[in-house]
Amino acid sequence: MSRDVARALDVDLTVPIFAAPMAGGPSTPALVRAVTEAGGLGFLAAGYKSVDATRAEIYQLRRGGRSAGAFGVNLFVPQPRNTMTPQLARYIDEMREEAERYGVELPEPDFHDDDAWDGKVEALLADPVPVVSFTFGLPERSVVDALHRVGTRLVATVTTPDEACAAAAVKADALCVQGPEAGGHRGTHDPYAEPDKRSLLELVPEVKAVTDLPLIAAGGISTADAAAAVLAAGADAVQLGTAYLRSPESGANAVHKGALADPAFTGTAVTRAFSGRWARGLRNRFIDQHSGTAPAAYPQVNQLVAPIRRAAAAQGDPHAMALWAGAGYRHALDDSAAALTDRFAWGAG
Repeated sequence: MSRDVARALDVDLTVPIFAAPMAGGPSTPALVRAVTEAGGLGFLAAGYKSVDATRAEIYQLRRGGRSAGAFGVNLFVPQPRNTMTPQLARYIDEMREEAERYGVELPEPDFHDDDAWDGKVEALLADPVPVVSFTFGLPERSVVDALHRVGTRLVATVTTPDEACAAAAVKADALCVQGPEAGGHRGTHDPYAEPDKRSLLELVPEVKAVTDLPLIAAGGISTADAAAAVLAAGADAVQLGTAYLRSPESGANAVHKGALADPAFTGTAVTRAFSGRWARGLRNRFIDQHSGTAPAAYPQVNQLVAPIRRAAAAQGDPHAMALWAGAGYRHALDDSAAALTDRFAWGAG
């Protein structure tokens, strides 16, 4: 494998495998530790968590000490400030029927929600971790400089060559190049833009042509052969998300894990219906009924739908859950994270 990414991030890697930060529960400290101990690099997902919960997961990963080895923490970059629009107001009305169906109350939209950005940055400056990655855009250069001063290396998620150039300009140490096949949210920097449709295998060499930064390829990499192909296309490492979702270390809801193997779910779809941002998940009733009307209003749509998703999960109903999954979800196995890492490393070798 290329050693460029290990040098750039100042971590020991024996296999070019990264575990994606999957917000909402899947990326547990146990999953991160298992991938890291197998020679890769795991990421905790700070998205949707409080500052205290983020600190607690870091502490748990370190087992109360400082010997967890290398790992990363992912942050959501704050989005442009939204306001109430006619489209959002109509979607709130549309969700009232869903709320009644699942016996929940809809929250008022919070237009000041920035996912506790300042507090999380301050926590990571006070107690540095080896690597921090960013999704949904780029941090201010002052944040980059401050994290670099405490010894943290930085990974920016990009979905186009232009975004890669912008990330290089703010001095990211490596890039996570995310293709359209990825499960969960697309990391497009402009939340109102249509995501780029170039496949990951097309995107990697095009990004490589505009930057010398090491590239971590992500998006629908579901087999060892797929990992080998994207490395041959110019990536230095691969990042896996859906591949780990069914592992025992994953914190994904049991209904979500079951749906990934359920033949009743025949494909994925990209939708704004659950969060207001484009994301790929298993196609279900909620996606079919609400994708056509969901506005580009993240995180307000996410706030609105969250209690509906939680209630559906508690009731064992997958048809109002965000069943995030990459295009290759049928290959996801319920093996241990260590065994899955070994399997992909064999193909990547």
